Parts: sequence; structure tokens; C-alpha cells
Amino acid sequence: MTLLVKICGLKTHEALDATIAAGADMAGFVVFPPSPRHLDPAGGRDLVTRAKGKLLTVALTVDATDALLSEIVEVLAPDLLQLHGKESPERVAAVRARFGRPVIKALAVAEAADLAAVPGYAAVADRILFDARAPKGATRPGGLGKAFDWRLLQNLDPGLSYMLSGGLDPQNVAEALRITRAPAVDVSSGVERAPGEKDPRKIADFVQAARAAWAGATALPLP
Repeated sequence: MTLLVKICGLKTHEALDATIAAGADMAGFVVFPPSPRHLDPAGGRDLVTRAKGKLLTVALTVDATDALLSEIVEVLAPDLLQLHGKESPERVAAVRARFGRPVIKALAVAEAADLAAVPGYAAVADRILFDARAPKGATRPGGLGKAFDWRLLQNLDPGLSYMLSGGLDPQNVAEALRITRAPAVDVSSGVERAPGEKDPRKIADFVQAARAAWAGATALPLP
């Protein structure tokens, strides 16, 4: 099995080209106005088209309406949809069926009890993304550079398809993979020089660090 690496929150050709050059597997595009990484579908068409055939494209939304999802699918034609809000399992199943795209469902994690929702979502989503729970009063649910206790994921069903997110960066991704052996990692703020402004060097460093760590982590017994 090969580690999947996703760079999320891309807004410029420079950031996308750096993501492709670094050898990432997925490019994430955020369609959520409160985020500094927001990409208007009409304005982002050329950027997402540029990524096609080079890596998988993921459109991230937060509690989006069917009308917005229809626009995203029509204009951006992403390979996957990422639902990063409070969508219920029923909503996830409905989105997947209506729009004919694989769905990544983000779940906020702060304590072990938060994992009780996993089976219900795993039954309807193609992949679960574990992210740190946003602080009370936050204007958005992710992309905050906040990590959670990765040890909480050590007893997951080994067959679960999931991604690790939340506070990852080139310096800590190796430790995160050593602890969790997550089959996929997702980074946004950890490869930026300022909110919404990606750093090509950090993107390259993150992908390199993640690949090297995965090769080493899978050869070791669980901690």
C-alpha cells in the first residue's frame, strides 16, 4: 500500500504546480467563503482543469446546499467531494448518490468519544478524514493548524479507509505517521507562509517527509 498525500486549500498556479512537482496525489480546493483559501467555482475553473490528469482533484465544502454542489460539479468537475461540515450520514449518502462522486467525510476529533460516529459514516463515505475539533467560536471547522492526540486513532478498524489531518507540517508528519500509520495525510496551513498563501518549499518538504516516514513506519511494530 502506498501513502496518499493531499495538499489542500490551493488557490494559485504556483501552489498547484508545486504540489504536482512534489509528487502529491490529491489537490484540494476549498469552496467556503469564510476560509482564506476560498476559491470561487467560476474563478477556479482554469486552476482545477490544470490539475486534471496529474493528480486527483477534491472540492471541499461545508454544509453546502445541493445548488452549490451542483455548481461545483458542473464548473469544476472534481474527482471527489469533501464534506467538512456537520453533514449527517444520511446527507453524505444523498450527496454521493446524487452527484456521482466519491465522498470524503471529515470528522472532528478531540476525545475518544468522537470516534463513536465512525461506523455510521464509514458505511456511506468512501473515506473518513480525521481533523482536530475547532475551538468554540471558530468561523470555520478546519484549516486552523490545530492537531489532536493522534494516539486516539491507534485502535481503528484496520480496514477503515481514512486520512489524517489537523496541524500537520513537514516537521511533525513523521511522528504522526509513526503513531497512527494513517494510509493518507492531508495538509493545508502547515505548508503556508501566511493564511491562504502556500509555500512551494514547504509543500515539497512535506511530501518528502511523509513519503520517507511512511516507508519507515510501516516496517516497525505498532507503538
